[in-house]
Amino acid sequence: MGPLDDRAIKGAIKDDKAIAEKLNDFFASVFTNEDVGEIPESAPSFVGDESEELSRIEVSLEEVLEQIEKLNVNKSPGPDGIHPRVLKELKWEIAELLSVVCNLSFKSASVPNDWKVANVTPIFKKGSRGDPGNYRPVSLTSVPGKLVETIVKNKIVKHVEEHNLLDKSQHGFCKGKSCLTNLLEFFEGVNKHADKGDPVDIVYLDFQKAFDKVPHQRLLCKLHGHGIRGKVLSWIENWLKDRKQRVGINGKFSDWRGVTSGVPQGSVMGPILFNLFINDLEKGVSSEVVKFADDTKLFRIVKTEADCEGLQEDLTKLSDWATKWQMKFNVDKCKVMHIGKNNPNYTYSMMGANLATTNQERDLGVIVDSSLKTSTQCAAAVKKANRMLGIIRKGIENKTQNILLPLYKTMVRPHLEYCVQMWSPHLKKDILALERVQKRATKMIRGLERVPYEERLKRLGLFSLEKRRLRGDMIEVYKIMSGVERADKEKLLVPIIEELENTK
Repeated sequence: MGPLDDRAIKGAIKDDKAIAEKLNDFFASVFTNEDVGEIPESAPSFVGDESEELSRIEVSLEEVLEQIEKLNVNKSPGPDGIHPRVLKELKWEIAELLSVVCNLSFKSASVPNDWKVANVTPIFKKGSRGDPGNYRPVSLTSVPGKLVETIVKNKIVKHVEEHNLLDKSQHGFCKGKSCLTNLLEFFEGVNKHADKGDPVDIVYLDFQKAFDKVPHQRLLCKLHGHGIRGKVLSWIENWLKDRKQRVGINGKFSDWRGVTSGVPQGSVMGPILFNLFINDLEKGVSSEVVKFADDTKLFRIVKTEADCEGLQEDLTKLSDWATKWQMKFNVDKCKVMHIGKNNPNYTYSMMGANLATTNQERDLGVIVDSSLKTSTQCAAAVKKANRMLGIIRKGIENKTQNILLPLYKTMVRPHLEYCVQMWSPHLKKDILALERVQKRATKMIRGLERVPYEERLKRLGLFSLEKRRLRGDMIEVYKIMSGVERADKEKLLVPIIEELENTK
């Protein structure tokens, strides 16, 4: 990691420990100082009786053994230094003792301190590498602690699924849902209206440090409203309490800092707890909302000024929700995309500030523009793939099939196929642009330089990218129809069925 900028000294910090201190100071500065004087009431999502609450957990020896068996021995240990390989290789000696510790922890609603500390690894996002704000903190916690978290998470997920508590708008960290299902559902709705010539406005929302700012007492209130109560709720409260973190850079660590808010990024329970916290975000909102964890977007048909005012009312409700639950929208990064020739181009606002408009937005890694055409995304995918292919060409001397083909499949082709069912090209120029990348890659293989493309594909056991997209489309339809993916069947498949019936 390179040096960090320091405005106080008008220079750069280069010492590893000083960099770690600077980053930890910044990560700690974003925590929420929760107002615990007035905790708002959460509308209950859970309507079952007391016997259906998730109020106690007992773990069996078999459950502990199952989780130990699933440990990845290539993962790093937490601050306690207990490596997953040790647990896995000594599972028969450790499992019974660990199951006793787990049950004592659940019974007493008390979490060992070693499970509440984290070594934080700063992950660069984008922008200037000298700005601490451009790094995301990812926590490395105790492996035994994460094993217990997994057991608790599984119990919570089972409870949530049995009682259908999670709003269908959420696609992040949900079984059977993904970035692809998020994009397919949202833009099926947008395209449906745009194809009719209706103007549509999309609003992309951006939470400020969402996972780090979740206020703990308000989170516990939300969990109670979802039927997570008794000893389980008390255990989670203790798990959140008195947490500490330190940042590590090249083996040098900062001092410990208290973690006063948030769900730790890198923890096992963090994602499901966050999903439950924002589960009622769109309650009372009439526009269509789709979420992937904290990435939230909504759209509305805007034929009249009243439609625009309706969308503005929804944005006000979302702002009120954020204020009530002590979360913050980064208004400067919230964007509006106006779609359609007859769009009134209404100016929307949040928290007293007008929202900026955009003609192009990166949505879960896919570039979307206001024309709803896919050429921009195709060009971006080709550029990324060609850049990676260039690195391989320059860096790999042994260009045999055994070396290059796996590299192409794992490092180049994914750029051309990420969520491609949503942006699959239909213009010939885009189809050819994507295919040229594979042509170039296969031609790099020693002995195939002068072999025609179709013959190269046969020898390498590959299909053209166009055929792979068709195959991928059919697989996706099957997954949705069979329930493997929990996307909205009526929204995605009924239009196809109706279109087929109309052509008879």
